[in-house]
This record gives sequence, structure tokens and C-alpha cells, in this order.
Amino acid sequence: MTTPTPPPAPPARGRRRAPSRIERAAGRAAALQRPRVLLALLLLLALTCVMLLDGYLRAEVGGDQRVRTGASASDVPDDVLDGGPILTFPGGEATTVSVPDKTIVLTFDDGPDPTWTPQVLDILEEYDVPGTFFLVGSMVARHPGIVRDLVEQGNEVGVHTFTHIDLSYQSEARVTREIEQTQLALAGAAGITTTLFRAPYSSQTDAIDDYSWPVYENLGEDGYTSVFIDTDSDDWKRPGVSNIVKWATPEDGEGASVLFHDAGGERSQTIEALPKYIEKMKAKGYTFTTVSGAMAGQRPTDGPADGLQAAHRKATGATLYEGRALVAAVAVAEWTVPALSAGLVVVGVAVLGRFALMLVLARRHRRQRNRPRFRWGPPVSGPVSVIVPAYNEKECIEATLRSLARSTHPIEIVVVDDGSTDGTAEIAESLALPNVRVVRQANAGKPAALNNGVRHARYDIVVMMDGDTVFEPETVGHLVQPFADPTVGAVAGNAKVGNRRTLIGAWQHIEYVMGFNLDRRMYDLLRCMPTIPGAIGAFRKAAVERAGGMSDDTLAEDTDITIALHRAGWRVVYQEHARAWTEAPGSLRQLWSQRYRWSYGTMQALWKHRRSLTDRGPSGRFGRVGMPLVVLFQVVTPLFAPLIDVFTVYSMVFVDFRAALLAWLAVLGVQLGCAAYAFRLDRERYRYLLMMPLQQLAYRQMMYLVLIHSCVTALTGGRLRWQKLKRTGEVGTPAGTG
Repeated sequence: MTTPTPPPAPPARGRRRAPSRIERAAGRAAALQRPRVLLALLLLLALTCVMLLDGYLRAEVGGDQRVRTGASASDVPDDVLDGGPILTFPGGEATTVSVPDKTIVLTFDDGPDPTWTPQVLDILEEYDVPGTFFLVGSMVARHPGIVRDLVEQGNEVGVHTFTHIDLSYQSEARVTREIEQTQLALAGAAGITTTLFRAPYSSQTDAIDDYSWPVYENLGEDGYTSVFIDTDSDDWKRPGVSNIVKWATPEDGEGASVLFHDAGGERSQTIEALPKYIEKMKAKGYTFTTVSGAMAGQRPTDGPADGLQAAHRKATGATLYEGRALVAAVAVAEWTVPALSAGLVVVGVAVLGRFALMLVLARRHRRQRNRPRFRWGPPVSGPVSVIVPAYNEKECIEATLRSLARSTHPIEIVVVDDGSTDGTAEIAESLALPNVRVVRQANAGKPAALNNGVRHARYDIVVMMDGDTVFEPETVGHLVQPFADPTVGAVAGNAKVGNRRTLIGAWQHIEYVMGFNLDRRMYDLLRCMPTIPGAIGAFRKAAVERAGGMSDDTLAEDTDITIALHRAGWRVVYQEHARAWTEAPGSLRQLWSQRYRWSYGTMQALWKHRRSLTDRGPSGRFGRVGMPLVVLFQVVTPLFAPLIDVFTVYSMVFVDFRAALLAWLAVLGVQLGCAAYAFRLDRERYRYLLMMPLQQLAYRQMMYLVLIHSCVTALTGGRLRWQKLKRTGEVGTPAGTG
């Protein structure tokens, strides 16, 4: 029986057809989504930038090769090689300055360090001794408070590069960047810049060679004073407190620029040696000053000394604000990365726990279902109604209906044409297949079409499927057997990807077998099945009607009705032998559209049924077990799962490439093992697993972005409409599991 309506009139020649209501709504929805897509991408970009900044702060990228042996110094002036430890370029000519006799310039390298630098400052304050600290810019940006305390106490600071890299073998651009970034960090931390510089790995002036000399010349032309040492405590070797004090003591009352370290390693011996050294030097009649103080004392005719911090310049203008921005960005990174690391641990444990739980329960499910004595009850042999909602399915509807016509179980077929404009209803009628009825309605969406189909169904059990899906002859018979148990209200079938010959199709095939069907085995045993797939599901007609029918409150009407049935006290089970072959999206654009709708619709359904958490008795089982599992495994864990990949890349670049790669391969191995077991359960060919590494690198990242996009839409209160996917009709009759 059909409900005929006249076909739409063709558009007049020469006139452009006005867009339909659905097309206009789709256009408005697309326009509204663009800002949210942009916001999601900006969030991802921000996270990437934070990770890159943190990695740059914590590691030297680009190598630090230092080949000192046999380096020539032919280009270095002899006066510099034999001169004092302070190198300046007044008037463009290299000049060295020595520290006055009986004077010590205490210098500290590699800080600030949150453990050791404050202890050094306490000692200097106790003995009223100033120090000159050559600071690493990345450490300055990470610990700005220590730098402020250091400057306010009257100590002097100098640049020690941003990443503690040997500048002798770097490009001029890298040298400039290292200096400027450190100056910005100082400006942001303490509101100053400095004219003092000390190169990492430098020592006395006689160690300057032809590689490093151009660096000092260029910096001198820019107004920098390069500071070397006369005496090295070698405290970094941790030789013992007495040796540190001994090696830091100059001979015969000479002045000296003395090197200690307040960072870069374990410095407890330095902390213990420093007060003893100060007391010893004061007992010998020595005074302590900064680099600026030593320079002023060496040239009394130049006028009065400018003070102990004469090298400092007040940061103003763009330098000050850029410096503050850098320190703020680093503060964000310092908070974000540890938080993400903790999240990574949680996600990793959850992912591995999920794999373990799926494997254990899937194996148990298989053994339970394959027991010879396992029966749902008396065989269900009565006829059932199959509802096929269809909107513009001309490419697929014939294959769908012909597959149903071969069913070994008695069925009636109700095709609900939801206002198709491509002749779908006419094609269904022209096939003249037995037991097929076509019901026409104005376009109202899939939930309305399914409800209309339920109203026209003659039998107590209704099977719902998509118009692009084909069934095997035994599918309906397998699908309805659980209804022998009167507590069963709905049955989920086993959806298969039919167009798996393409790369995108193969990726989705892996996902369907592993991510969907393996999950459903787990949820079946836990009695908290969250979703009956739209491609293949069966329901008691009375259960659907009592639950209020298929709702259009969400975009995931299948998840919505499944949870509603749980809450109504019905049992929802999985029948793995009932297989349906569906046409998966054939392009990345269509895939994004479909998964975006699924993800967003699932969130809507979970929010709609949030009160299931407080339901009591059997109806509350989904709230107590299913809701937490779905939120954890389908929202929270996938949302944070990109951390695994982000930290893998982070570790490869900034930490240990080999260890990070091995860890990633280990996780891939676990996933591959789970996928192989899932393929074994579904009797699928293993050859598709060869594409799994590429799937993890490309396809999975796209799914992460889709979920992030969905979360942004949900958090910003966005609305998403149903979007029709373009079909090709390439899924014909089932060809087996190959």
C-alpha cells in the first residue's frame, strides 16, 4: 500500500531554482560552525605553541658542537689574549680590564635555579657581599621572582644566552636571537636590560679562538662588555668544599674574577664552600664588588663610580611589554605542561585499562555466546517489520530492498520516504518486491520517519536500518532471537563497512571492528549498551512507544532511544551474528560531517539523560555503570588522547628521540594486538591491519579534531542540524568478510 503524492514540478527553463528550506538551514548551520572550527583550531595551535615554548625553554635544539682542540687564535689580538677578564670595545677597539688588587668579583653562572640561587642570595646578604650573576634566559623566564629578588638585593646580572648554547659555531641570527631573548626575559622579570655578557663554556681570555672572536667583536660593537674569569673554583666537578675554596683563591693578593655556579646541577658543595671562601678572603683583606664596580675602580680618572649595578638599563617601551608577554607565556607553559603530563598519565592508564577490560570481557562474551547450551529462549520465528527511512537514497535504495527481499526470516518492509526529491519512492515502488510498502511524508527528519514507520508497522518487533545499508539473508533471523527473553527491549546488530577498498574505507573498517563491535561486547556483558547503531537495530514496538518514540531532541536518536530504553527498565543486548553492510563516508569532508554529528549528538543524549545517574533499581544501571563509562571512554579519554601524540613528538624533539619512538611503538603494538583479536572475533582478514600505523598517524588525529570541534560547539551553546551525506551506492549485496 502506498500513499501517493504528486512529484515535484521541474524548475522552469532559464530560471535558477530557489534553495529549499533544508538547503537554507544547512547553509546557516555551516556559517555558524565556521567560527567554532576556527576556535577549535586556535585552541590546538595554542597548545602546540605552549608545548614548543616549553620544549625550547628546557632543551638545546640544533646541537652544541664544540671542537676546541687545535683551534687557531691568529685573528685574536695579543693584548686580548694576555689581558684582563673584562673585554670592552670603546671606540671600536678591543680593550681588556683587570680586576683591582685585593678585589674579588664573585660571578655565578647558569642560574637562576629555584633550589640553589636563593641559598646563594641568603649567603651574600648575610655577608653583605654583591655578586654578578650570568643568567640563562630560559631560566629567567621560568623563575622571574628569583631574578627580581636578585636585582633588588643589589647584585648585578649579565646575559648567559637563552638556551646555554655555544655561540662560537652558530649563525649570526642565532647569536642575536639568544641575546635578545635573554634581554626580553630580564625586562619581563625585573624591568631591566644589561650590557654584560658571558658566553657559555668560556674561561680565560687566552682561550678565545678564531671561532669565538667574531662573536665578541660583534657584541662589542653593540655595546656589550664580555666577562671572562681569572680563577675557576671548578665547583661543577664537586671536588669537595676545601678544594673549591682553595681553587677559587687568587695568588699573591691579585684581584680576580672568580667563577662559581648557582645552577646546572647539584650545588650543595658550592653552598657550603661559599661562606668559608668569603670569610677567608675578607680575612686576607679582600673586598668584593661587581663587574661594574671593578671597571669603575680600575679607571678613577673617568669620574665617580656609577654604582654596583651600572651595567643595568631600565627596560622601557616595546622591550618591557614584550618581556612581560614572554614571562606570562612561560608561566602559562610552566603550568600547562605539568598539568598535561598528569593528564597524560591518567589518559594512558585509562586507555590501557580500557584495552584490558575490552579484551577480557570480549573473550568472555564470545565464550558465553558460543556455548552449545546458550539459548535466549524458544526460537523467534514470527514475522517482523523492517523500517527503512529514506531521504534521497536513489543510489542505494534498490540494493537495500533487494537484500531484504532475500531474508530467510519472514518480514514486511516499510519504506518511509522523507520528502525525497530524487525519485527514491518511485524507485522503491518500481521494484514491485513482495511485502514492500512505501509511506510518503513531507520532509521532517529521520526520527519522524522512524516514528511514522513504527505507526505503520504491523508486527510487535520492528527492525530499523538505514537506506544505504544491505542485510545478509540470515541477518534478521539472527537479530530477533534475543527477543525470546521477555526482558530484552532492543538488540544491536553488527555493522560492517561495505566500501572498505579505499584507504578511508579501510580505516573506518578497522574502527568499526575494533572501536564499535569490540566495545559492544564489553557493554553487552556489563548490561549498559549505550547505542544501537542506526544501520542495524531491532526493538519491541511496545518498548519504543512507551519510551516516547524516536526523539528529535538530539542528533543521535539511536543513542537517545537506547538510553531511554535502559531507563525504562528494558535490557539492550548485542547480537554479533546479525551483520549489516553500510556505506561509510567516502571523503574526509563527509567523514568529518558524520563524526561531528555523532559526537555532538552523543553529548546531547548524555546531557539529556544526565538524571539517569540518580535512577534507582534496574533502570539506574546505565546511570551507575554505562554513563560513567561512555563519558570516560567516548568523551574525556578521546578528548585528552592527543596528549599521547603531542608528548611523543615533544619527547622526540626535545628529550630522547629513540626512547619516545620506542614508547609510541609499544602503545601501537598494544593497539595492534587488540585490533587483531577483534578481527579474529569477527572473522575478518588481518591484511587491513597493515594500514593501522598510518591510521594512527592520520585518521585518529582527525577524529580528535572532530571531538574537540564538538566540545567547542557544545560549550558555546551551538546548534547543529542533520546533514545528509552523499551516497554512491557502491555497497551492493554482501560479499563476505573479505
